[in-house]
Amino acid sequence: MIEGFTALYIVMLAAFTGYEIIARVPVILHTPLMSGSNFVHGIVLVGAMVAMGHADTGLERTIGFFGVLLASMNAVGGYVATERMLEMFKSSKGSN
Repeated sequence: MIEGFTALYIVMLAAFTGYEIIARVPVILHTPLMSGSNFVHGIVLVGAMVAMGHADTGLERTIGFFGVLLASMNAVGGYVATERMLEMFKSSKGSN
C-alpha cells in the first residue's frame, strides 16, 4: 500500500504532468482531450469498486459508494461529451 510522502509525491507529480500536458495542447483540441481523459478517468471507478470491496465499516462502505457513484457519473459524462463532439464532425449530407 502506498502511504505518506510516496502518495503525496505521486499526486504532485501527476498534477505537474497534467498541467504541463494541457498547457501545450492547442485550444481547439481541449474538448476532445478532456472528453477522452474523462472517459479514461473510468479507472477511478475500478479503484473505487476495489476500495469498496475491502471496506469493513459502514462509513467506509458509504464513502466507497459515493466514490463509485461519482466515478460512474464522470465516465458517463466523458462518453456523452465524446458522442456530442463526434456528432459535430458528421457530414450533413443525407439528413435532409
